[in-house]
Amino acid sequence: MLIKRPEYLGGVKPSDIISESVYENRRTFLKAAVAAGLVGSALPAGAAQAPAQADLKYTKNKAFGADLKPNRYEEVTSYNNYYEFGTDKSDPAQNSGKFKPQPWTVKVSGEAEVTGDFSYEDILKPHPLEERIYRMRCVEAWSMVIPWVGFPLGDLLKRFKPTSKAKYVAFTTVNRPSEMPGLRYPVLEWPYVEGLRIDEAMNPLAIMAVGVFGKTLPNQNGAPIRLVTPWKYGFKGIKSIVEIRFTEKQPPTSWNRSQAREYGFYANVNPEVDHPRWSQAREQVIGNGLFAARQPTLMFNGYADQVASLYAGMDLRKNY
Repeated sequence: MLIKRPEYLGGVKPSDIISESVYENRRTFLKAAVAAGLVGSALPAGAAQAPAQADLKYTKNKAFGADLKPNRYEEVTSYNNYYEFGTDKSDPAQNSGKFKPQPWTVKVSGEAEVTGDFSYEDILKPHPLEERIYRMRCVEAWSMVIPWVGFPLGDLLKRFKPTSKAKYVAFTTVNRPSEMPGLRYPVLEWPYVEGLRIDEAMNPLAIMAVGVFGKTLPNQNGAPIRLVTPWKYGFKGIKSIVEIRFTEKQPPTSWNRSQAREYGFYANVNPEVDHPRWSQAREQVIGNGLFAARQPTLMFNGYADQVASLYAGMDLRKNY
């Protein structure tokens, strides 16, 4: 079914918000600002100060990211995609100060034996936290290395005892226009929704992150709880989750629903499948300097050993 929505700002389609040339110019400017120590040092006039981040108790899982050097905190927290706070990479850090990540409730529904409303504390209580350093890749051809703090998504989902009908798991982001100024514009059909096949969700690489750099998540990074799937493009990593729903059929997802030709349900990092408007064969690593050469994109973002078996026999060009 075709869903008609208002056009964004005078007829511009959602897929046209970020052209490669605009992205390149903005990335160059922001990287220069980060290198100069300017980004994150001050908020614009009228912006609210975000709550201080609290320390977390966690262990370091050396099986993930021992050979990777994380980006700096300023880079990870000032260069973000979070359209509920604005479409520019600097908007989430600047516009998320009024967002209140506590108290927090996650609704669990659908094809599971255990459903209902669970507080943030209920969600975290049984799960020991660990730090995992993951390489993260954005569909816009940039990447970072981020030290997430969280716990396996599969461990959480098992608590709810999904039934045999649960073939997929869907997630929904909170929808608070008074705290999230990007919701004033029909960039996407709000609230933001995402989904995984149940076996993808159970893969040990998939985590629910509640922190970064050893502290609770900043608002602009998806506080208080978000999904991280490092073998997929960043838009799969839904933020500020308020609902988890087990479904029998493939759930709709926001970018796929908006522009299916450009954003597939699976969103696996695949250098052989280009975005219709730019190549995905190479990527720019944020923090490597203004004139650093792009590096080759790795299949499944370098995590093929852990996830390739999930897609055995599938046409990864068709199922992109």
